[in-house]
Amino acid sequence: MNENPRMALTKGRLEKDTVNLLEAAGLDMEPVRKPSRKLILQVPQFPLDLILLKGPDVATYVEYGVADLGVVGKDVLLEDPKPVYEVLDLGFGRCRMAVAGPPEMAATPKKHLRVASKYPRIARDYFEGRGQSVEIIRQQGSVELAPLMGLADVIVDIVETGNTLKANGLVVLEEIVPISARLVVNKISYKTRRHEMNRLIDMMEKQLTNR
Repeated sequence: MNENPRMALTKGRLEKDTVNLLEAAGLDMEPVRKPSRKLILQVPQFPLDLILLKGPDVATYVEYGVADLGVVGKDVLLEDPKPVYEVLDLGFGRCRMAVAGPPEMAATPKKHLRVASKYPRIARDYFEGRGQSVEIIRQQGSVELAPLMGLADVIVDIVETGNTLKANGLVVLEEIVPISARLVVNKISYKTRRHEMNRLIDMMEKQLTNR
């Protein structure tokens, strides 16, 4: 067992928002704020180590107990479900998973759709759950290009402001699910280190309540 509980953070915007939350809760986050190549950082005067990871890896580290807790987007948890406990909606990183496409698609639905997405599982579960026949085309780059070039009828993607859709003549056709950052914990760690972990969870939850 690790000497200190370990929390995995998603690099980028979620990392910054998590650091702000932990700092507001009373933790000294200076080691994280300082430019560094270190990927494992210890929080001063508090029993917690932080691991910096890419989003899709956070839940995996928590699943296997390498990290006791993790902060990750709900989109990652839906696309690649892991046997972890989801204990808090942290409220930041808010956006929505949506179906988008040319405006005319709203008026002329098709019996069979070609759907481009970085989230093939979410897309397939959504459409098949509605009884819609679909072909899912997995994309890694700018999915907005797919309807414009005739590769797909619609896309399933995260929408924040909608500006990229608008710039490319696309609109939100259907909203699938709201997305935000979630705190997840390892099931075994939550039993064996409940006191340590609940102390941190309570601090974070209190700060969220006060916002």
